[in-house]
Amino acid sequence: MAVNIHFSLGARISASSLPIISATVDRGLRSTGNRCSCKLGSGLVKSGALLRAAVGGSGNKFAEQDGSLLGFASWNQPEAHERDFTNTPYVPVYVMLPLGIINMECKLVDISGLINQLRILKSINVDGVMVDCWWGIVEARGPRQYNWGDYKRLFQIVRALKLKLQVVMSFHECGGNVGDDVHIPLPQWVIEIGTTDPDIFFTDKEGRRNQECLTWGIDKERVLSGRSGIEVYYEYMRSFCVEFEEFFRDGVITEIEIGLGPCGELRYPSYPAKHDWKYPGIGEFQCYDKYLMKSFEKTAEAKVKQFSGIQPEGVGSYNSKPYETKFFCDGGAYDGYYGRFFLNWYSQVLIDHGDQVLAMASLAFAGTPIAAKQLSGVHWWYKTSSHAAELTAGFYNSTNRDGYTPIVLMLKKHKTTLNFTCVELRTLDQYAAFPEALADPEGLVWQVLNAAWDAGIHVASENALPCYNRQSFYKILQNAKPHGDPDRRHLSAFTYLRLSPDLMEQHNLMEFVRFVKQMHGESI
Repeated sequence: MAVNIHFSLGARISASSLPIISATVDRGLRSTGNRCSCKLGSGLVKSGALLRAAVGGSGNKFAEQDGSLLGFASWNQPEAHERDFTNTPYVPVYVMLPLGIINMECKLVDISGLINQLRILKSINVDGVMVDCWWGIVEARGPRQYNWGDYKRLFQIVRALKLKLQVVMSFHECGGNVGDDVHIPLPQWVIEIGTTDPDIFFTDKEGRRNQECLTWGIDKERVLSGRSGIEVYYEYMRSFCVEFEEFFRDGVITEIEIGLGPCGELRYPSYPAKHDWKYPGIGEFQCYDKYLMKSFEKTAEAKVKQFSGIQPEGVGSYNSKPYETKFFCDGGAYDGYYGRFFLNWYSQVLIDHGDQVLAMASLAFAGTPIAAKQLSGVHWWYKTSSHAAELTAGFYNSTNRDGYTPIVLMLKKHKTTLNFTCVELRTLDQYAAFPEALADPEGLVWQVLNAAWDAGIHVASENALPCYNRQSFYKILQNAKPHGDPDRRHLSAFTYLRLSPDLMEQHNLMEFVRFVKQMHGESI
């Protein structure tokens, strides 16, 4: 049996989906006893961007064994006993706009094409769209020199079509990750500061810098032309609020999402593709810039002086497996006295960063709902004791510790919605594709969503991978509206990744229309 795999370009894929893609391409979807031919577009080889994998073949056996691994195959086989979502709670559906809809000159791209696509979205009762407002575009000219350019024109188009807006404060670099089809760096004046003070960026133990975003070590350090990281973020958000006041007043902007780290996600950049990380590597700690090291020394001096100057040992490298390291293996140093001290500090820095930025966001956007852009779904090695990939990302969620409730409680403090990803992924699919990764996306989703709902905060979500098939949409629906929940808990909103020509194809659009109806609780 031969199977063709077609890849096309155009949409960003979230960081938590990158491992699935990279490892799948490496393997070529090999299946014991099956002959597979993989047809790869040249764009994939050049850029690594992936929009869709359409898997086709003769018969259903291969699809059951291998095709469903990715969660975005093109067949549309319904579940044996598919739920009827008629009269279930209404969950608003938004669609992410293309990454490059506003270019580096802050000009709107392909206006007529965009309007046509937005009209189609409106006609199928999509509630609204999401757009990134890039720090690297708006404040590119210099400190406090804000150029909002054609963002206002874009918002006017959305308002005229009677759609709603989710707006993302994007303080990170776009480009370098799978699916990034445009490159939007941090503001040039920030990059220039980094040439003389490279410690403003996250740093690994080998001293490699990551310019995706600023280290949290400078949140309170005035090293950005006299301003701290927090002050820079606040003034940017305040400028947006003043510039677009009419859209808040009219109710067009329904939510502001706050970017809190790489890819906008609240996590350390522990698994960067630019440093040759590959799935299912555990990643590396990212705390070796002088500012975070100063924070660690201060904490050690105040609490456990004998740990001052000591760094984690035996932690492996980006592509290590937990059992290959002394720190993350079963019974490893992660669970020792020093390991617990270090991980407590490391994870608390993440929580403190979210706390401080969201406090400023609440002040800037008083009266408007805010959300954490995304909490990354680091689901590989979830079935091990240490949860190593989560630990390096800043989530202290080992087997004997709940790492997500403290984050949820921080979000609750600011009345912030938790936005989580990978709701379309299935654990059995991950195991069939990559058993060595011991991944459990369903277990992770269950843990995080329940932690948030138990704390009484809103939970929204988005898909990790572009999907066009009924199987993936059904999995999203199951997570959006848990079956048999006596409290009828459900997602507050869902944002689909992403508006593209592929979504507009007739068959794909028909499946999406069906999905929107089910999310709205309508009869199909």
